[in-house]
Order: sequence, then structure tokens, then C-alpha cells
Amino acid sequence: MATLAPRPRKALAQYWLKRDDLLQKIVQAAQLQPTDSVLEIGPGTGQLTRHLLPRVQGLLAVELDGQLVQFLQKKYGHYSHFWLVQADILTFNLRATLDQNPGFPPPNKVVANIPYHITGPLLKYLVGSPARPWPWPFQRVVLLVQKEVAQRLTAQPGSKIFGSLSVLLQYVAHCEWVCDVPSDAFYPRPQVDSAVICLTPRQPEPAATHPRRFEQWVRQGFSQRRKMLRNTLPIDRAILIPILEQLGYPDTVRAEAISATDWVRLCNELHNQLSDETQVHHPKVQAES
Repeated sequence: MATLAPRPRKALAQYWLKRDDLLQKIVQAAQLQPTDSVLEIGPGTGQLTRHLLPRVQGLLAVELDGQLVQFLQKKYGHYSHFWLVQADILTFNLRATLDQNPGFPPPNKVVANIPYHITGPLLKYLVGSPARPWPWPFQRVVLLVQKEVAQRLTAQPGSKIFGSLSVLLQYVAHCEWVCDVPSDAFYPRPQVDSAVICLTPRQPEPAATHPRRFEQWVRQGFSQRRKMLRNTLPIDRAILIPILEQLGYPDTVRAEAISATDWVRLCNELHNQLSDETQVHHPKVQAES
């Protein structure tokens, strides 16, 4: 007799994707090969797990809910290449966990239907940020996320939804829209629509000279969207405006009109010029011989 799956828990933002065609689209987006190993986050009742297991040489599933861990272990524990760990993904130490099982193939791809309330920190965990790049080089990260977030991540310059999240994420990864997922594709039905996105981590080109300052200036630039950039960045206009003109932007430009790549070029040049200014006005005092 089959074991009944635990009921979804609202407190853990659990929603089961029930449409097989959408599950297959998620798997297709991962472009899985027999030599791949996958990290699945929040496998739930294992509907996506069922599609992943036959296609890979290793599947490391991280689930927070103890009831689901027991259910999944009974359902898939007989697969030799299935490894189930009960943990909070945001505090999960992937390297330390792999050290416990040296024979398990390290995950090179991520596939997940994630709890929407942890999307922001989970993106940083999986692909890093300009100031804190994630050292684990995942080849592809396929996520089911809230549609509004997917729109912001894939937004292009000039769009009303192109913002600091767009710039900072596109700095560390190429972001592709895979498909829409309507709310009625889940049980229970959430109040929002969703979408599948595919992130391909990459080395930024150009790279930020000072990543922390780059992040800071991008966030400041988008802090008041209706204002021109010259009124939101705390930079002397005599320095800022010539750089904008050099990049091909008018002095009236707003943050959302500047591409992610040009944001890097802008911040790099600002950093260089401000560093030069500091050296001019605050020269280093040489020690007496």
C-alpha cells in the first residue's frame, strides 16, 4: 500500500507543482546529461525528483521538513545515486557535506521549486553577488520563482521593472526566461503566478574594480527611480556627467536606462577618478629615513 504524501504546510510555503508538462519543461531547461549531478532544493513530495533521477548520475536533495524527508526516503531511498539531507538550504554547507561522502559526484547543476520568501538570499547562495562571489561553479541553475521576480531578473534596460536586482544578478549570471507557470498548476493554489528561469553563472566582463562600491552605487542609483541619476548618486556632477557622456548617456539619464554592462563601466570610472582625487588631496606621508 502506497504511503500517503504529507499535506503541504502553509507555514513553510509549500506548494506542490502538479502538472507533468511543466515538470518536464523544468528538466529540459537544465539540459541534463548522464554525467551530471544535481542539487535539488525543497523536493517536497518528489514530483520533480521523479523526473530527475533517471537522467543523472547523482541527485543531492536538501529538504527542511522532517515529515517530507521520511516520505522521500521511503519513496526514493532505494536509488543508490539519491542522497537526501535534512537541512535549511540557507545554512547548508555543501563542501562539508560532500566531504562526508567522497564517492558522491559533486553537483554541477541546480534544479528547484523554491519557497518564494527565501528567493533573495537563495539567489546569493547559488550564484553569489558582485561583492561575494560564490566559489562553487554551478553550470546551470533552474528555478521556479514568483513571476514578478522572474520579470525583474530578466528585465532589460529601459523597462520600468529594470532595477538594482536586475543589474546585480545579470552581473554574475545570464538569466533566461523558460516558461510561465499559472497558479492553478499548484496544490494548493498560491495567490501569485510563477515562472521558470534558468541562470547560467559567468565571469563578469567587464569586472567591477571595486565590487562593494559597485553594489552600493547601483542600489543608490535605483533608490529613487523617478529622479535623474545625477540627483541620486552622491557624486560631484563635475565628475559624474562627463563619464555619462563618454558612455553615450545624457546628463538627464535615469538609472533604469543604463545597461548592466554600462553600470560596471560607470562605477569603475567613478572609482578610478575618485581614487585619483583622494590621492591628490590626501597624499601619503612618507616616513622619515
